[in-house]
Amino acid sequence: MSRTVLIKLGVIVAVSAATVFVFLFWENDGLSSHAQTRRPRPAATPEPGPNAVLRFRHDLKPHDLECSTCHKFPTANWKTVRSKDDAFEDVTDYPKHGSCLSCHQQDFFTGSPPAICSICHLAPSPDNSARHPFPNPRELFDSSPKGRSATSSFDVLFPHELHSEIISDQLIRRSSGSMFIAAAHRRPLAENCSVCHKPMDPPGRSSSGPKDTGDTVWSKKGTFMTAPLGHTTCFTCHSAASGIDPSPADCAACHKLRREGLEPDVTGSFLKRARLDDRAMIDVWRARRSAGAFRHYLEMHRDMECSACHAVAKIDTLGRDRRRISIEQCAVCHATAKTSEGGMLNLEIDRRTKDPRAECVKCHLAYGRSPIPESHLKAVRDAGN
Repeated sequence: MSRTVLIKLGVIVAVSAATVFVFLFWENDGLSSHAQTRRPRPAATPEPGPNAVLRFRHDLKPHDLECSTCHKFPTANWKTVRSKDDAFEDVTDYPKHGSCLSCHQQDFFTGSPPAICSICHLAPSPDNSARHPFPNPRELFDSSPKGRSATSSFDVLFPHELHSEIISDQLIRRSSGSMFIAAAHRRPLAENCSVCHKPMDPPGRSSSGPKDTGDTVWSKKGTFMTAPLGHTTCFTCHSAASGIDPSPADCAACHKLRREGLEPDVTGSFLKRARLDDRAMIDVWRARRSAGAFRHYLEMHRDMECSACHAVAKIDTLGRDRRRISIEQCAVCHATAKTSEGGMLNLEIDRRTKDPRAECVKCHLAYGRSPIPESHLKAVRDAGN
């Protein structure tokens, strides 16, 4: 047999083996989805390798496609990824390999194992199809090694002006596949807000944080307010049965590519020192563009109407910078005609004036190192100082 023929046969065998490798993964997709039905145990889950490709970039131009190009609604595992009573049609699994191969076929045959496989797979190999949990449901993904450090490409569009009249803690419940709406009278705005937003751990149930994070900013219990996590709350109203648009299959109606903007008033190094393991809390803290150390649970704060600080109908969930609370709203209570009258804003400005190296720590974590904004100086002047 000639050398040329042997070379051709070798190439054919190599290509065939690589094809089998890919399609073994493809056929095993359905098997591995069952592994996601149970909450993963982080200690038993291997950490991703340092050179792994961990994130699919939705913001890249070639990926600017209709969601349905890759994601199918509902996925085959929607009945098993949540408990039977809580299951509903949803996208809860990764796209099949065919969605990737149409553009990334060469990447599937580059490397051993191919780096692209690690976006979904824990330890890619022909005999190991185990995958990271899909980012939905969040409670499964957030507890995984990948989920604890992952960042989303998206913000969620939520028009508060259309939802602020929601008037019951249990708006809609499922029963034998039917939808029932609970009747109720109109309630004050603060009570409407509390349907979705509650203290993210009441105060008084936590130990002190690490000493080097500062006692004045650590009281995390009750500092933040919760927000609905994942699709469960949204799909109680937006479902095929209710007919309320946008439908569950219309991903792009709510999920919008994240805009660049101001850095949050909390640094990654602070979060690392704080040793937080609550992903929902970290996300809320990273979204703060006003006062990183503001605590909702303080008596003077919790007794106020939400609308005293938040212009609820104008909240833009896609523009994090435009969710900032203005200093004028803070100054109502915290700026006084004289520093001796106890205005917190006055005290911090006086301290910075005496010592330019001082940091404003009563309200801020990262912003406190920056020069005092003119808006803060004006607020004190307007108070008569």
